[in-house]
Amino acid sequence: MSLRDGHRRLSFDDFRHEALGAVASTNSECLARARAGDRGFLWITADSQTGGRGRRGRSWASEPGNLYASLLLIDPAPMERLPSLPLAVALAVHSAVRAVLPLDAPPLEVKWPNDILIGRRKTCGILLEGERLPDGRQALVIGIGINIKVKPDETAYPVTSLADHGAAVSPQELFSHLFAAMADILAIWDQGRGVTKVAELWRRVACGIGEKITVNLPDRSISGYFSGIDDKGMLILDRGEDGRMAIAAGDVFFG
Repeated sequence: MSLRDGHRRLSFDDFRHEALGAVASTNSECLARARAGDRGFLWITADSQTGGRGRRGRSWASEPGNLYASLLLIDPAPMERLPSLPLAVALAVHSAVRAVLPLDAPPLEVKWPNDILIGRRKTCGILLEGERLPDGRQALVIGIGINIKVKPDETAYPVTSLADHGAAVSPQELFSHLFAAMADILAIWDQGRGVTKVAELWRRVACGIGEKITVNLPDRSISGYFSGIDDKGMLILDRGEDGRMAIAAGDVFFG
């Protein structure tokens, strides 16, 4: 069943899980399954990755001890509704991390659109990749890497791990929370029809609304004040006398 086959609400039982050892990339594994005819709703997790990747082709450190998981969806929503999916994914990851993070840890927030921050330090990488299959179906893979014990040494932004904040959790235990949280939020997202509710939930855990930010676009950088998101999930940048602008994609830096 694809997400577009009807309005039946998703449940926990719709999803399957396959645990692997070392792989090149859990995203690549999911795409291979899609090309072979998999119906979707398939989670693939791995102990480590030799070719993990992040947004815009960046590499992603994938040593044992962290969570590496990808979810394959087939025909998840009409194309015009897909831009809101990263917000839903961020909410699921936030919920999973919240479930294992000690209450006295620094604030757990989401930086637009889907970076999970603990005390303003990134602890998760999320990469969505899509592919049109030969039979006409649209495959979409949600790749998620969460720093549990290990974090990269050299990054363009501050990073942290769950262990840094006293969370003694295994990748398997964290994945069990993520599995349940993703089923819940995808049911709310409802093939993009629930974007207003998703945006409302996202704003409750958002990082830096009202603060000065710089948004790096492929061809330029724009600064202003983060005014939140609209109901489609686009970032609203307040540029003062130059007015407000809606941004669909970019890298956000505070200060």
